[in-house]
Amino acid sequence: MHLAAHFPGVNNTTVWSDPASGSHIEFSSFAHFARTAERAKFDFIFLAEGLRLREQGGEIYDLDVVGRPDTFTVLAALAAVTERIGLTGTINSTFNEPYEVARQFASLDHLSDGRAAWNVVTSWDAFTGENFRRGGFLAREDRYSRAREFLAAAHALFDSWSGDEILADRASGAFLRDAGAGTFAHRGRHFDIAGQFDVPRSPQGRPVIFQAGDSEEGREFAASDADVIFSRHGTLSAGREFHADVKGRLARYGRTPDQLLIMPAATFVLGDTDAEARELAHEVRLGQVSGQTAIKYLEHVWNRDLSGYDPDGPLPDIDPEPGENTIALGRASVRMHRDPLAVAKEWRERAAARNLSIRELVIETTGRQTFVGSASTVAESIDSLVQQDAADGFVLVPHITPSGLDAFADTVVPLLQERGAFRTEYTGSTLRDHLGLAAPAAVPAPATVGAGRAGRVSRDRPEET
Repeated sequence: MHLAAHFPGVNNTTVWSDPASGSHIEFSSFAHFARTAERAKFDFIFLAEGLRLREQGGEIYDLDVVGRPDTFTVLAALAAVTERIGLTGTINSTFNEPYEVARQFASLDHLSDGRAAWNVVTSWDAFTGENFRRGGFLAREDRYSRAREFLAAAHALFDSWSGDEILADRASGAFLRDAGAGTFAHRGRHFDIAGQFDVPRSPQGRPVIFQAGDSEEGREFAASDADVIFSRHGTLSAGREFHADVKGRLARYGRTPDQLLIMPAATFVLGDTDAEARELAHEVRLGQVSGQTAIKYLEHVWNRDLSGYDPDGPLPDIDPEPGENTIALGRASVRMHRDPLAVAKEWRERAAARNLSIRELVIETTGRQTFVGSASTVAESIDSLVQQDAADGFVLVPHITPSGLDAFADTVVPLLQERGAFRTEYTGSTLRDHLGLAAPAAVPAPATVGAGRAGRVSRDRPEET
């Protein structure tokens, strides 16, 4: 199986108010987290990205950890204090440019000796777009069209070096075997770029490509272009259905099931016994969903100010206010409830049947711990899900940062190793080695690109993807 760790911070999983929680900005937190994951022989660590502080009701949404240092800066620094662990960063394809992102990932892959990975995401809201010159946002079909062409253009840049151009002959003074090294051109609907890429081919050739979309478009994007899917389907039934669906799409892109790994996010709570773990899990959920947080969550569905309601009282008797102008800006969770009137009806029925308060309902209907129990119980659960094709592994998300991964590394991982389900040592040096993914071949032959210049042209036209 494959195991990885997600450094929380731009979501509601972390309990930043817990006395054990540390900084989400100081580098020592990132270093501790990464070293723990590497000590446990994990495949990679994963950083999400928030391009703007989120708002609700016109105020900064401060119930989550807000913001974090730049992803590339953190990962480059971690490359210097780790040796084997993969370094995965979420970088947006809607508001960046292929040349810049390709240059940054190629550089990170060099600095880390082949441990870089890119989680390719799109941005959906005009609120975030206000940070950027182009502003606004793209329609769903345009977001994925741009993302696919963005990745194709980046691949053209990565492949503009085949890896054998540097001669560095001190006797003759010749540094390059091919003066046209790095020449590229990509002509498409979203990008029309040409020139010479200035970073030689990196140890992995290209970074490992991650994708996290769950829509129809996202699943097709992953099947055609991704190496790993960061999924939210962590249960047996949902995991097997998602696993079968996405892997079943690979053949039409000339790919085999082993060329795409599915790794759901997974939270966990450990105890000396299963009963103790269940008690701790309840305390964690209370920490993650305070009364104030519960009201904020409910506002995501109702799309109106509910601050006057008691979180320990019944649900509002007023209906949600549907519309594109959401009360919560920059939060992806508002998109999960596409029919708020239907959701409100369902929640009222559930609350009435079980006499649930607002807070109790929110705790029940929002994310909960994937694995709860003693170390042996959790190890058995993880191994069982992988063996039943519900996942190829898991990206673990602790609720405490940076030390929340320590207990898992010290207690669960040794049990998985004893079962023969997880490595005891790294057998390769690159992230592709850890994941069992072959390195992509460089484009073998240069093609002529205008004005008599030789270079490599992107063959991934947007109309083909």
